Amino acid sequence: MTGQFGWASTSDDVLSGMDLQDKRILVTGVSAGLGVETARALVAHGANVVGTARNLAKAEQATDGIRSVVRFGGGSLEVIDLDLADLTNVRSCADRLLADGRLFDLIISNAGVMATPFGLTVDGFEMQFATNHVGHFVLVNRIASLLRDGGRLVTLSSAAHHISDVSLVDPNFAHTDYDPWVAYGRSKTAVALFAVAFDKRHRDRGVRATTVHPGGIQTELGRHIPAKDAQALTDQMNEALAAAGKPPFKWKSIPQGAATSIWAGITADADIVGSHYCEDCHVASINDGPTMDGVRSYALDPEHAEALWAKSEELVGEHF
Repeated sequence: MTGQFGWASTSDDVLSGMDLQDKRILVTGVSAGLGVETARALVAHGANVVGTARNLAKAEQATDGIRSVVRFGGGSLEVIDLDLADLTNVRSCADRLLADGRLFDLIISNAGVMATPFGLTVDGFEMQFATNHVGHFVLVNRIASLLRDGGRLVTLSSAAHHISDVSLVDPNFAHTDYDPWVAYGRSKTAVALFAVAFDKRHRDRGVRATTVHPGGIQTELGRHIPAKDAQALTDQMNEALAAAGKPPFKWKSIPQGAATSIWAGITADADIVGSHYCEDCHVASINDGPTMDGVRSYALDPEHAEALWAKSEELVGEHF
């Protein structure tokens, strides 16, 4: 099932006809946008979803509409506390899941922040790097034993990874002028590299990891971006696309945006998507040119992934 879906496919399209009642799935970031839609679609097809959120009250309100889906779809939704920008909280969440002991068939690392003003977390990490990469790095590795043999990990990267490679020398901008887009690009490259390294470590037991670009979606993720800056970025992308003879950028709906994560985690062949970068419900090709479609070679480089893994272990003081 790798060729029948594309840019316009929705979350329900890629799950059409599927019964997920035997699946237990962890989705981070279910307080808004893609996380809520991802949880809704999975629950509607019978899955038992554990969603995480930093703000439980907000998440409960955002997922209220899923309660009716639960009654008719046969699935379930549980929302638990997780603040990815606080490693004490991340470790506590992992400990609770380990104590519970129930296995997951799929983990979707969906939560994230974008182009935020400069800030350091309580652990001293730059906010975007911490939330998008470091928090998930610790959480997923700590609960890796709960990922069932044959299960999958899906991490959410972004076309913005084209903006910047990771910095292993100055990941927290201690010696570099802060740019919110460079920081976002770094963090989303890190997300892709994490999937490559995780896939290498767990594929012997049938667990595959992949990373996805959901597409451009207008959600509250962009709340820190002034409208003029967003338009300038869109104009820049369209200029590069036009020069390459490609069609202009188009926004996706939220159900379209959630489709690739679900496709890569449920529908696609695991060996086809494992260790790859996916967009528009297909495996993306390498693109080191001026446009932001496809994937930069540095975001999938195995040696680079190992270097980031080692640096991440050093930063968090744990070895996985």
